Amino acid sequence: MLFRFSLYGFLKNQTYFEPFLILAFREKGLSFFQIGLLIGFREVCVNLLEIPSGAVADLYGRRRAMIFAFSAYIASFLIFGFAGSLAALFAAMLAFALGEAFRSGTHKAMIFDWLRGQGREGERTRFYGFTRSWSKMGSALAVVISAGFIFSGVSYSDVFLLAVIPYLLGIVNFLGYPAGLDGRRGEGAGIAAVLGHLRGALRHTFRLPPLRRIVSESMGFEGTYKAAKDYIQPVLQQAALGLALLAAWEEHKRVALLVGGVYFVLHILSSVASRGGYRLSAAAGGEERAARLIWAGTSVLYAGLAAGLWMGHESVVIAAFIGLAVAQNFWRPILISRIDAHGSPEAGATVLSIEAQAKSLFAMILAPALGFAVDRLGLVPVGVAGFLVAAPFALGGGYWAGAKGREAGASP
Repeated sequence: MLFRFSLYGFLKNQTYFEPFLILAFREKGLSFFQIGLLIGFREVCVNLLEIPSGAVADLYGRRRAMIFAFSAYIASFLIFGFAGSLAALFAAMLAFALGEAFRSGTHKAMIFDWLRGQGREGERTRFYGFTRSWSKMGSALAVVISAGFIFSGVSYSDVFLLAVIPYLLGIVNFLGYPAGLDGRRGEGAGIAAVLGHLRGALRHTFRLPPLRRIVSESMGFEGTYKAAKDYIQPVLQQAALGLALLAAWEEHKRVALLVGGVYFVLHILSSVASRGGYRLSAAAGGEERAARLIWAGTSVLYAGLAAGLWMGHESVVIAAFIGLAVAQNFWRPILISRIDAHGSPEAGATVLSIEAQAKSLFAMILAPALGFAVDRLGLVPVGVAGFLVAAPFALGGGYWAGAKGREAGASP
């Protein structure tokens, strides 16, 4: 199963459009505010569907939920590729949100169920980090492929269509998962059963202080990163046009080479970070202390990002974005393990979906506001917003003192 879990992540991250998403939207004539609205709309839809989708996955079968998710992704890629209007792009975002809602939390719950069945609960961080590292290796390969196509003269929008093939292979991979990973499906479960399961998971999440606290952390860390991360693309585009080393190439070839190179390095480092999450946790003396270190490092990186954008130091900005990606990949396995340590197996997908909804809620609010600010003030607000979110978590002494007393319960 380690192979199939890793293959899932590898295929899922064959999103060839990701390094060029903002540039593709700009190619279609969108402002940063309109891009922010699209991202915000996606997060609204994910927010509305996230928790019910987790409950449906727990009750009707997680493999079915994953197959539906990948089918929705494929529909979104096709619409993105051929879209010629803002309305069509909103439709594509809706389909993408369906995929996100039915995928997030569900596959992680399958992994943790399998570990419990094997008596290997103590390996949560290491095992999930390993599978996530293969996701990042998939992203690194996807960057090379997409940059090659852009270099050859393909438009930014056309790379959406390339992602259809690996997602079809992903559906084939799910068909080979054992039936036991569907979870304990409800026989003839109806709307009342879904709502009852949902209410129970919500009570379980918000009545437990450790889970409530961890979800709030995810809301700040992941929501901010999701809204900010793609702003590296216009920076790379600007840097590519100014590099004398690439002066002999046409604009799209310069952008393909620099974006491809930077994203390749970013994903390779992210892969290493995902595998090293459990080592960071051990070195820090537990997952709570490791989370505190990551918050501190993230606040410094956002401060450096804001300073680099203000002073026009593109190399500093690019380095800060890469650093944030690495921090996020240390963060994610540790966060997921902390959630699973406090959650119940029966509501696994639902609790993880609540966490995903919380970060989507914050991104939903932040993305349009950030786009509006960038249209008027340039990119500096990206770094400032990130620092304002990260600094309170990094400096909250009383907050972390409360976490310290629960250290043992959070570690695998």
